[in-house]
Amino acid sequence: MKLIDSKFNPLPEGVVSGLVKTSDGQEIRYARWKATNYSMHGTVLLLHGRAEYVEKLFETITDLRENGFEVLTFDWRGQGGSSRLLENERAGYVDDFDQYVFDLEAIMNDVALPDCKAPFYILAHSTGSLIALLAAPVFANRIRRMVLSAPLLGFGKTGLSHKSLKFFSGLLCAFGLGEVYMAGGATPDENRPFAGNRLTSDTKRFERNLRFVEEHRELSIGGPTAAWVFAASRAMDRVHDPDFHNQITIPILLVAAGNDEVVSNEAIEDLGRRLRSGSTLTIPGAKHEMLQERDVFREQLLAAFYSFVPGTETND
Repeated sequence: MKLIDSKFNPLPEGVVSGLVKTSDGQEIRYARWKATNYSMHGTVLLLHGRAEYVEKLFETITDLRENGFEVLTFDWRGQGGSSRLLENERAGYVDDFDQYVFDLEAIMNDVALPDCKAPFYILAHSTGSLIALLAAPVFANRIRRMVLSAPLLGFGKTGLSHKSLKFFSGLLCAFGLGEVYMAGGATPDENRPFAGNRLTSDTKRFERNLRFVEEHRELSIGGPTAAWVFAASRAMDRVHDPDFHNQITIPILLVAAGNDEVVSNEAIEDLGRRLRSGSTLTIPGAKHEMLQERDVFREQLLAAFYSFVPGTETND
């Protein structure tokens, strides 16, 4: 599926896009850009969250390029322009988060290493941040630094505890009901009112994203299924296990949104304290999607990224 250019969400110039195939046969849509100035710092792998797609990141891609970075991004399996996994293409589904790591490995091996400028950095959001952490032990010699925005390390305000969500979603999967929606249904992003939304306080960016979803429904998906929630729960437990996260040596900055109701800031702060190479920053007042937030919050996240990510190898 080609990238979509629209007047209200213009495609950044100079894109090279295509598909790569993962080790288990899924097709992953990717896009990459060169920097727009002569200060070449390396390449940012931009990892979006659940239910997102490359087009939602055009504004951030432009910002990174103007600050001297090449950018490589892609759609996770089951969403955007990548392979859908069920007959019901709207369902947010995956069997295991290690399958997302296959996506990242394919992009790294088939696009980043042969076609993009080193060193490599990761800027990830939410689910993308959790996947980056899962991949971190094996990516130690490939990724120089990571900045993880609102990482999914615990569920936010759901009314149920992590253990309860894991048990209930696992029970549904055991009874063959893994494709059942746990939240949101098939069209959670369509006709959503700005008032009361948990993602952003920026009306302009909210309306831009909503309009894009309404006009290009084929890129969007619905709510998470029981299988996705169960897989996410297992992945979070794995990252919190000291035997796992003690293997992570990549310097990591975890950035929490002060008013986040989607993921648990307590879980972010806890892991930040325990990671040997990690630190945590909180942006007070920000909602979950900080790259889609008002400038006062969004610019703080980008400033943290530019401060934490060295421009040259000698800074590291």
